[in-house]
Amino acid sequence: MQNDLIIINDYCTHCNIEPDFILMLGEDGLIDIEVIDDTSYFPASQLNELERYTHLYYDLSINIEGIDAIRHLLTKIDNLQNKVRSLENELRFYRR
Repeated sequence: MQNDLIIINDYCTHCNIEPDFILMLGEDGLIDIEVIDDTSYFPASQLNELERYTHLYYDLSINIEGIDAIRHLLTKIDNLQNKVRSLENELRFYRR
């Protein structure tokens, strides 16, 4: 289990970002944070999401609430795209 966890302080040092940023993401439920023996970790599976959030926050100056809103909207778009694909497949089936 610990092989798929990344130490927040090590990641922040490597990427030159503030650990508080990741902790704020964790507080808002955008990133899962685990504390083991007074060390904070996040799952490696969320690395892509964290990189996206870091870009939005540091490069585009979007606050945490804005990041949450963007994540919510992107999730809705993805769900709608899946629904459209499903309906297109169903329509193809009935057109045969």
